[in-house]
Amino acid sequence: MPDTFAFAQDIASVAKIDAVPIILSMVKHVTGMRFAAVARVTDRRWVVCAVDDSIDFGLQPGGELVLESTICHEIRQKRQPVLFTHASEHPVYSLHHTPKTYQLESYASIPIVKANGEFFGTLCAIDTVPAHFDENAVLKTLTLFAQLIAMQLDLQQDLERSESALADATEAGRLREQFIAVLGHDLRTPLSAIRMSADLLETRLDDKRERSLASAIRKSSQRMGALIEDVLDFARGKLGGGIPVRRTMVDDLQSVFNSVVAEICASEPDTQIHQNMVIPSGIYCDPARIGQLLSNLLGNAVKHGTREFPIEVTTHMDGGEFVLSVTNQGVCIPEASMPLLFEPFKRSEAGSREEGLGLGLYIAAQIMNGHRGTLSVSSSIEQGTCFVARFPARLE
Repeated sequence: MPDTFAFAQDIASVAKIDAVPIILSMVKHVTGMRFAAVARVTDRRWVVCAVDDSIDFGLQPGGELVLESTICHEIRQKRQPVLFTHASEHPVYSLHHTPKTYQLESYASIPIVKANGEFFGTLCAIDTVPAHFDENAVLKTLTLFAQLIAMQLDLQQDLERSESALADATEAGRLREQFIAVLGHDLRTPLSAIRMSADLLETRLDDKRERSLASAIRKSSQRMGALIEDVLDFARGKLGGGIPVRRTMVDDLQSVFNSVVAEICASEPDTQIHQNMVIPSGIYCDPARIGQLLSNLLGNAVKHGTREFPIEVTTHMDGGEFVLSVTNQGVCIPEASMPLLFEPFKRSEAGSREEGLGLGLYIAAQIMNGHRGTLSVSSSIEQGTCFVARFPARLE
């Protein structure tokens, strides 16, 4: 079929979303049904992209059902969810051909609609026995999950487009970056809803494994939020105005740094961070951005450093300048790579345990630019890799 390649791409896109297996497991949990799937639904075909099957329904990614035999065909036309717990006693679905064809008693299906209004498919759950759930609560939860899948698909698509567009002409790049900024802004609201939903699920679940699944969704949404903020900062920096910096006199920068270090230690419990900080009062800076600077440098050190040696964080005054340094042991950065470190979308090809968008050091350098300061790096086998940020500490 001519659209076979497009369906293969859609299946691959869903497979790239790490949260999908967790979402399908949570769908089964909140509905009590034993089959959950993400389906791609067009005007001609119904194709499963991901599945969690405990009833041996017989579908695997790439498997198909006859479109007209499914309720998803009607959902695509009306763009409204369908839920029922006992088909044989339902005034409408007791007579519907789909429950009869597949011997279904319980069913839930939520539209997955992308940001541009395109109907991608459905997040659905089925079972051959009646289910017992609060339809209103399940509708809200599954709708949040469907929004998360749609948002991830949009984010994947737009990040791929953004990276490929980096080689385009300046004006084309400017339009791309404006689009990223708008996209990132519009993603914040549903992402906040997903975080709150995951938090609520985590507090209400008693089973340890189920709580860990909810926790994984929450942590994934937090990582997604960080990625969105990086993309927004990248767009701001490239649109000509630079990353916004609001400098004020700060008397307790130490507490900002302590919070950042505590957050890194909580997320990376096997990482050691040694601190030697001397921070006077009255530092003229943007505390949130300086905290972000330290977070990015520590994140980089965690990714590329060895866990056998602690990360060293030091601060001191050098004349009228405030100096922050972050040092880690590990892979030595080649001299030829040094000029590229602070460029966007540049990532290390060796020694990294986790690759992001490659924006952390770029954003850190832009924060220093906003403070009329500098960010430099040195790296050797003997001394390790050391990033040094310095900027004027007093009002100029």
